[in-house]
Amino acid sequence: MKKIFVSLIVCLLAGYGVALAQLPAVTLKTLDGGTVQSETLSNDGKPFIIDFFATWCKPCNRELSAIAEVYEDWQQETGVKIFAVSIDQAQNIHKVKPLVDQNEWEYDVLLDPNSDLLKALGGQMIPFVVVVDGKGNIVSKHSGYTDGGENELIEEVRKLLAQ
Repeated sequence: MKKIFVSLIVCLLAGYGVALAQLPAVTLKTLDGGTVQSETLSNDGKPFIIDFFATWCKPCNRELSAIAEVYEDWQQETGVKIFAVSIDQAQNIHKVKPLVDQNEWEYDVLLDPNSDLLKALGGQMIPFVVVVDGKGNIVSKHSGYTDGGENELIEEVRKLLAQ
């Protein structure tokens, strides 16, 4: 009986270690005025990245621009998709599309004007990046950006695909 109990505890602890969180349910807006439920974000069974930014955040814009330079290669290699989520407040939402267009970012851009998704994911500062596997499980979160940090993101995606 004692062996069964110990085995059960070990199984539970092992299961706890691999339990991955799913995306929370938050309503986001699209640039054209529509809405999207965050828990429905997906990439046809392939990993995706959610990158929170704001028009006024210089590190955010550097990160998204750095990724833009290699995004087409990333997509061809891994099929990864980027969702760029602006946390600009309602009075500044009109600045998002011009910034995206000016930088020629080819991301799916969503709006989180009250930072509801950012907060639900535990983000406190931007840039804040979440890597999600092909099953919708959150596998990592990162705050801040330093030049070259985008290389760590693609490495995470490659590791997910190799599993």
